[in-house]
Amino acid sequence: MPDALGDQELSGLPLEALIGCHECDLLMRKPVLHDGERAQCPRCGYELFVHRPHVIKRSLALVCTALLLYVPANFLPIMQLNLLGQSSQDTVWSAVLGLYHSGMQGIAVVVFLSSMAIPLLKLLCQLCVLLSIRLDWGRSYGLLLYRIYHHMREWGMLEVYLMGILVSMVKLMGLADLSLGIGLFCFIALLLIQVWLEVTMSSHQIWEALAGDDAHASH
Repeated sequence: MPDALGDQELSGLPLEALIGCHECDLLMRKPVLHDGERAQCPRCGYELFVHRPHVIKRSLALVCTALLLYVPANFLPIMQLNLLGQSSQDTVWSAVLGLYHSGMQGIAVVVFLSSMAIPLLKLLCQLCVLLSIRLDWGRSYGLLLYRIYHHMREWGMLEVYLMGILVSMVKLMGLADLSLGIGLFCFIALLLIQVWLEVTMSSHQIWEALAGDDAHASH
């Protein structure tokens, strides 16, 4: 657990040696953690950060998996609808095109950005950041891309789109024959991998690694 310091003690420490609690704003000395250890605020108990082992290797594996799932999740059929003898297969991309050609261009752009473009850009940013650390090359660009990634985090809303798909399927089940496609399972897997990646890719360790402090970022 980090040590809370007085004003006089804080004034003699460099900024790199300090950390602030996101919940209660307590300023304290940054602890040195080993693999698997967690740092908590001594005042409110908020978890400041966790030091995870092999964070770069594990994150790279998850990013590559997510990128492999991206194409089938967006371009393979999510579901097949049979109604009055007519059959249609829907994908995420076909949904965007359908909205655009039906006169709802604004909604089509929002769906495209939130469900396809921004999730892909986030994954590419994460991949470049991790490679810059792993290969020890272009870390200044890695810092820039990681900042961009944090600005895009709130715009990638795969879970919202998935919820819309599930609601639509529930409503259509009573009107037509509905069968699930491989694209839906890939889409769910992509969402779960991205959640797992968010947990695994410890921002504290990534920032330290990008700053060149490899002693605290386990590869």
